[in-house]
Amino acid sequence: MSKKHFLTLAAGLLPWVLCMPPAHAQSAQEYPSEQGTLTVTELLTGLDHPWSLAFLPKGTAALITEKPGRLRLWDASSGLSDPIQGVPEVYARSQGGLLDVALAPDFAQSRHVYLSYAEMGGEGRAGTAVGYGRLSEDGRKLEGFTVIFRQTPKLSTGAHFGSRLVFDKQGYLFIALGENNQRPTSQDLDKLQGKVVRLHPDGRIPDDNPFTGHKQARPEIWSYGHRNQQGAALNPWSGQLWTNEHGPRGGDEINIPQAGKNYGWPLATYGINYSGLAIPEAKGQQVEDTEPPIYYWKVSPAISGMAFYSADLFPGWQHSLFIGALKEQALIRLTLKDDRIVHEERLLEDRNERIRDVRTGPDGYVYVLTDESKGKLLKVGLKK
Repeated sequence: MSKKHFLTLAAGLLPWVLCMPPAHAQSAQEYPSEQGTLTVTELLTGLDHPWSLAFLPKGTAALITEKPGRLRLWDASSGLSDPIQGVPEVYARSQGGLLDVALAPDFAQSRHVYLSYAEMGGEGRAGTAVGYGRLSEDGRKLEGFTVIFRQTPKLSTGAHFGSRLVFDKQGYLFIALGENNQRPTSQDLDKLQGKVVRLHPDGRIPDDNPFTGHKQARPEIWSYGHRNQQGAALNPWSGQLWTNEHGPRGGDEINIPQAGKNYGWPLATYGINYSGLAIPEAKGQQVEDTEPPIYYWKVSPAISGMAFYSADLFPGWQHSLFIGALKEQALIRLTLKDDRIVHEERLLEDRNERIRDVRTGPDGYVYVLTDESKGKLLKVGLKK
């Protein structure tokens, strides 16, 4: 073949090559489940400890955070972008780094993207911060990033930052926080450790927050007495915020945080210290004037991201809550009846992968991020 003929052939093939799907998308693997054959497709591999996932409105693209401090755009047709510019500097040590990502309710107009992350303070201590920027039209930059919340005081040396971001149906922003591994601070209303915080999207404090006007309490606080919250989602049927949190050695919990209520940590817990000894401040599993969890695990799965399932694609999953498990390396499916959990199923245990985040996609599939140095994005469904 002459050089001229080769170049002509190559030019003709180029559009076809550019339209080929990314090579990293693999065929589905199959596993048994209570609702039939589970299908799992690896859409991405090689992510560096991915932490969170947020789908863009069109449904074919999503933003993914990587804990070392990178935000990326993934598209089903074109693959994974280079790191997006304009992300704030993060404290990327131990459990710290770039954490949750959420879209503003008016993203279609504002293009505002919210991030939570660990932020360095003085004397080597860190805390959780939250801010937002405008995603450029080409998806390459987060413009004008503005911090709207800082956890104070900063007390973490690398542990228990939380954190998850959830907008409710009225447009309020809830921030689920950890207690920086400083147990008593969860009960201190003058500190922002171990709290759920409620804000307007621009960071202003709502006038009807439960501690607004209390001199000895931070007005940002919605609820308190939490340990290390790494899962949160809005119940699509009730409109209420649900959160989950790591217990110590045992006692992982699911809560429905209500305004001004105390959820117990460290006074009330079903867990013990990692040493095997009792939690020093604990007074029992259930303690007067604190709210018991709606569900708990005596042995900790080490729970993380969570997502409700209300799509029509897989009817057997309707009224389910999916939760990732890190230590027990599973996708947990909980069956709901109103605000009660009536059944538990473990999925993906045979894969031996730490599951960090779970989201329901616009297409009705469940999407999972695995927390590894070569983390994956998985698409999970049921065989038709």
